[in-house]
Amino acid sequence: MDPMTIGILCVVGVLALIMLRVPIAVALVFVSFVGIWAVVGDRPAMSMLSTVPYNFAASWTLSSVPMFLLMGYVAYHSGLTRGMFEGARAWLGWMPGGLAIASLAGAGGFAAVTGSSIACSAAIGRIAVPEMHRQGYDIRIATGSVAAGGTIGALIPPSILLILFGIQAEVSITKLFMGGLVVGVISLALYIAAVMISYVLAPERLPRAAASTWEERMDGLREVWPVLLMIVVVFGGLFSGLFTATEAGAVGAIIAIVIGIARRTLTWKLFSESCVDTLLSSGSLFMIAIGANLFTRLVALSGLSRWIGTGIESLGLGVLGILILITLIYLALGMFLEPIGAMLLTLPLFLPLIKDMGIDVIWFGILLAKLLEIGMITPPVGLNVFVIHSVAKDFVKLEQIFAGILPFLAADLLLVVGMLATHALF
Repeated sequence: MDPMTIGILCVVGVLALIMLRVPIAVALVFVSFVGIWAVVGDRPAMSMLSTVPYNFAASWTLSSVPMFLLMGYVAYHSGLTRGMFEGARAWLGWMPGGLAIASLAGAGGFAAVTGSSIACSAAIGRIAVPEMHRQGYDIRIATGSVAAGGTIGALIPPSILLILFGIQAEVSITKLFMGGLVVGVISLALYIAAVMISYVLAPERLPRAAASTWEERMDGLREVWPVLLMIVVVFGGLFSGLFTATEAGAVGAIIAIVIGIARRTLTWKLFSESCVDTLLSSGSLFMIAIGANLFTRLVALSGLSRWIGTGIESLGLGVLGILILITLIYLALGMFLEPIGAMLLTLPLFLPLIKDMGIDVIWFGILLAKLLEIGMITPPVGLNVFVIHSVAKDFVKLEQIFAGILPFLAADLLLVVGMLATHALF
């Protein structure tokens, strides 16, 4: 059997195993090992299986992942992020659709600490959705805003998705973070605009709250200052060049621990839980990434990436046409696969093509993160939607949340179109 056929069968095999609910890390490692064995023999396959995991896991840049995860888990378990929604409500609650806007702002602040869409949606959803329900908000907008707000976690630093992309693509994590911050802020602005438009179209669906007093606003600031301090120190140092990504994560984790101890909200038990959560999450991510590295080598050895690149280029679509095609593929994949798995599964196939076409890899990484996060709120496997349903199932149906997503999905698609148009023009 020729290497190309082996490569194609391995891609089909990985997809089949994932559809059978086999963990994506196991599917990637197993199929890659068998495929490499079939292409180059048993000894090279055994050699790669023993060296690739170590060489990848020993990467200095990769150590930023557990550091940022530890920062987020410590901040969450010690209650440092608990006041994000209340602080945002004190300052933004007076606006049209103020509680929904406060939810989005709180999600943005939470995302700057955790880097996880699911954690962001779950934490804000537990507080914001019941409150909006009590205030008489249309439950579709209430749940849709929180589910969509959670997706900002993939763009605003410290995005785990962008860190893994940077390692796989061998580009600057700091530059990815800077681009992600810009697009994340634009996404937040478009979501807020979607809430305001919904208010204009039907004000009764989003009751307007009375403005908070200055005393309440100051109380709100006191609730969020720990998170603001971490954001300023960590990302100020990162973007100024004072810290590397790994050092920034470590500094953020230390700050979170010190603040938690100083406020007496971080007990030894909570710190232990934070460490265990960090280890479990890091181990899961590392296994998927190691499998993706093995899969990258299989794709290169089989010549599959060159074959795909040549096939796509032969369509004569041009750079913009190819980008639109890749965009549609990722939007479709996002409906069925979780973002990190979808990215690491497909990068070996598309990244060589992107580089050969001269497309800026940093820009493509930001676009990819946005596309994959759209999948977090689209049926049938919109993970953020299911998270919100789990915390608010007593008064909302799943289909109502998906209906509430529509204005925010339109905002996301508008941003994607804008990014593609900007790339075409400049």
